[in-house]
Amino acid sequence: MTKLNETSQIVYLQYKNLEDMLKVILFSAQSALGLTPMLYSIRQENRSILFIQTGLANGAVIHYLIMSDSKPEQKYIELKRLTGEFKFVESIGTDTMSLYIPVLELETSTLKFPV
Repeated sequence: MTKLNETSQIVYLQYKNLEDMLKVILFSAQSALGLTPMLYSIRQENRSILFIQTGLANGAVIHYLIMSDSKPEQKYIELKRLTGEFKFVESIGTDTMSLYIPVLELETSTLKFPV
């Protein structure tokens, strides 16, 4: 994660479901820059949280979801580019119309999620 200076802000956006949060990844991947945000998994206060970070100039936007179940066991999310459908998978597949997003498990973070 990037350390932000004191004039920077962090904005937290909590999503109701993973499908909506993954739309941010789809939008970013299809933008002119074609950047795909990383998807992180962490446990804080006995809760499993999935999140992505966007923006860096004068602040960061943290998109997050508190998982109702425990953390995902599979290592990737297969995200269909055209439909937005997704599923957790164990490895990168061969579907060229899908993004394969690694779920990176963090041990610690300086982020304090408003849960």
